[in-house]
Amino acid sequence: MSLDLSLYLVTDPELCARQGLVETVVAAVRGGVTVVQLRDKHASDGEMIDQARRLKAALAGSGVPLIINDRLAVALESGADGLHIGQDDGDVAAARSALGEAAILGLSVQNHDQLARLDPARLDYLGFGPVFATTTKRNHATPLGFDGLAALVAASPLPAVAIGGLKAEHARQVHAAGAKGPAVVSAICGQPDPEVAARAFLVD
Repeated sequence: MSLDLSLYLVTDPELCARQGLVETVVAAVRGGVTVVQLRDKHASDGEMIDQARRLKAALAGSGVPLIINDRLAVALESGADGLHIGQDDGDVAAARSALGEAAILGLSVQNHDQLARLDPARLDYLGFGPVFATTTKRNHATPLGFDGLAALVAASPLPAVAIGGLKAEHARQVHAAGAKGPAVVSAICGQPDPEVAARAFLVD
């Protein structure tokens, strides 16, 4: 499956609960979302596998890949298209070995030290952030700002999305910094109309 990082949606269970997880994601994809990451820090693996299977079915035929946050077992069992891990969520080499070469594998990176240590041959993309402080992730690293984002992108061997407090009005700055697109949580999931909210991020 091809990887278009121009608008990357990360789900939030509380924000998506207003309209339903599947309904929120389907609406966001209609609005232009190109990648969906299922993230739920509190659900059991079984609950996440069920969510992932429902999302996978809903996304069938759309060309939009489903990525699982952190949970390798969920990604494997649900038939998702890939996995995204943080710096403390497991070993990239082990994840790639388990997933196989065809799966999508992404890694969160907050600074140049982490960037210098990664093995680009085992990864497909990176997530740089937070650009701004964000309420959807506690204990996050120091915000990069757009200058910090641009510096990481310039040094990166892989394509990257930017994440952390981004809103539609930041989309042009994300692209200007060299990132392929924004990764968004509350600015889509938390909105009354996720389709309209997603469309607002699209840059001509």
